[in-house]
Parts: sequence; C-alpha cells; structure tokens
Amino acid sequence: MKIVSWNVNGLRACVRKGFLDYFNQIDADIFCIQETKLQEGQIDLDLQGYHQYWNYAVKKGYSGTAVFTKHEPLSVTYGVGESEREEEGRIITLEFEQFYLINVYTPNAQRDLARLSYRLEWEDRMLLYLKELDRKKPIILCGDLNVAHQDIDLKNYKSNRGNSGFTDEERGKFSTLLEHGFIDSYRHFYPDREGAYTWWSYMNKVRERNIGWRIDYFLVSERFKGQLVDAHIQCDVMGSDHCPVALEISV
Repeated sequence: MKIVSWNVNGLRACVRKGFLDYFNQIDADIFCIQETKLQEGQIDLDLQGYHQYWNYAVKKGYSGTAVFTKHEPLSVTYGVGESEREEEGRIITLEFEQFYLINVYTPNAQRDLARLSYRLEWEDRMLLYLKELDRKKPIILCGDLNVAHQDIDLKNYKSNRGNSGFTDEERGKFSTLLEHGFIDSYRHFYPDREGAYTWWSYMNKVRERNIGWRIDYFLVSERFKGQLVDAHIQCDVMGSDHCPVALEISV
C-alpha cells in the first residue's frame, strides 16, 4: 500500500501548478493533503476511483485537510471530539479494517511563539487521542506536524534553536510521541541522511540551495515496524512550499 501526504498550501493554487499531474502519476492508495485553504463548493476535483473526505476550517482561506482514498473506510471522524478544535479543520481520522489513518495539520506556534502554549496543549490532547486509537488497532499518522525533531532535520539548526518549530518544548513533545510506541518511518529507514527536507521558505533561492526543514512525517505504531517497506521525500515535486512525502507499507 502506498500512502502520500502533502501540505499543498492552498489547493486551488496547487492545482494550477500541476497537482493533478502528480496525483495521477503517483497513483497512491490513499492521498492526504493539508492546508487546503478553501470552503465547501470552492473546488470540484474529479478523482475517479477515490472517495473524498474534507475537513474545512470555519475561517475562509485558512487551514483545512482532506483525504482521498481508493479504499472506503469503515468510519470517518473529524477533529478529536472538541468543537473548538474542529473549527480549524486540522484532523481527519479514517478507520480501516487493519488500522487507523490520521491526517493532521498541526498548529504553528507562530513566529513570536504567541501560540506556543496552545500548541503544547494540542500535543497533549493528540497524544491521548493517538494512544486511545492505538489500543484498538495500529495507527498511521501523517501530515505537517510543524516541528523539526532533531538537528539533522533542518539546515540551520544552530541559528533556529528556540524558534517556532524548533523549540525545546515542541521537539520534546515529538520525542514523547516516539517514546509511546510510534516510529518516525523516514528515520527508520534513513537515520543519518542529511539534507532531507520537506519545507522551504519562499525567500529567494532557498529551495534551490536546499535550506529547508523536515516537518512533514509518517509515524506508525511500533507493531507495524515489520510491515514497513520504504519511506520517501519527493523534493523534486513543485507546486507548494512543501513537497510530498510517501510511505510504502505492507497491509
């Protein structure tokens, strides 16, 4: 099974930049996107063979997630049961026979860290939610988690220490997630690979020089470890300031 995750940073703009060409070429079993930045009725995607599930933010042009899947899920839920958290359209959970798939767009702590406390509360709720699901069946969590975990996961780690996405607090929450039995699939296969980034600033020549961050992930339950086939960062795919990431897993 091939699963793809991509923060498209505005789906309508990404479609104009070749989203559908990539979507058709990759032929994923499940395709997850974050930061759709649209409301219901603002786009009509003809994705033959795929079921479509959308979680729109209440605020126009903001956040939002979607999942396109060839395999019809047993159930679909949005958010984690708290309406105030669902207003930003950040979580979709699909239950399949053998696993849960959770597509997430984690809140950014913001440049001045004004939203850091909210972010940390979010992390605590997510951990409880994931542990609850994991007790029932294995999980696959994907999306833009808005954190570079280790120094190897961003180019300028020294100058960015303490900045949004690389605070000790955010990194610590990610470590806690791994300590509770979840695997960072990319580092499982490529623990020492440098220059493996998924997001680049739009500043001039930053992407060309690969001055980036790895903030898009696939995490899986520990008991899926033996079923992992490969993990990919597709940095050559344009259309957003993020690139797609992919997971191959035998399910």
